[in-house]
Amino acid sequence: MLYAIIGEDVANSLECRMAARPAHVKRLQELQDAGRLVLAGPNPAVDSDNPGAAGFTGSLIVAEFESLEDAQQWADADPYIEAKVYSKITIKPFKKVFPQ
Repeated sequence: MLYAIIGEDVANSLECRMAARPAHVKRLQELQDAGRLVLAGPNPAVDSDNPGAAGFTGSLIVAEFESLEDAQQWADADPYIEAKVYSKITIKPFKKVFPQ
């Protein structure tokens, strides 16, 4: 089943986010290589693809996991958790309708 993993950043997370990004992206690439990643990306703090110093307010990952518990375990091991980028992570089952 698909799950939406919604990470919410702490204030002023940009420096910690950039330091942990290579390890975070490596895990996403592993999901992609396994054919389980639907989409992933950050939420810019301002209305721009490149928010510069404004940074990001969080991230969204939609990926396939065996269960909600498996999705939670995967999210709990995210390098952004250890780096204290995220203040909160919410995981919800996700039903993809479009695109087909």
